[in-house]
Amino acid sequence: MKEENCIFCKIASGEIPSYTLYEDNLFKVFLDLSPTSFGHALLIPKEHYANLFELDDDIASKALILAKKVATAMKASLQCDGFNLLQNNGEIAGQTMFHFHIHLIPRYKDDNTKIIFDHKSLKEEDAKTILDTIKKCL
Repeated sequence: MKEENCIFCKIASGEIPSYTLYEDNLFKVFLDLSPTSFGHALLIPKEHYANLFELDDDIASKALILAKKVATAMKASLQCDGFNLLQNNGEIAGQTMFHFHIHLIPRYKDDNTKIIFDHKSLKEEDAKTILDTIKKCL
């Protein structure tokens, strides 16, 4: 399935050109045109899924295996010092392209790329509430 106005669907079909690192019948991996680091790439399924919650389980498992394969090749060839895999779901979580994708971000010493979390302390009563609430849905 393809979304008519989705840029990533158009990239997946070849309607919009890309700097493609990898492609098979299910996925395409291409360089991000607004990279946060040298080698920053995006992994997308060719079928349209808006986010993780719509993603087929089989595609989800294959996406992570492919992310590992490509990240391993990128780490070896680009000689980066570390690696981030980043995946956002929903506008509030930073998703701007509503086609499931995984950012493959090589990291280098002193690259000035920042992924910031505002850490708080977990209170015991909150932990119990969270565990009870989520476990009911599993």
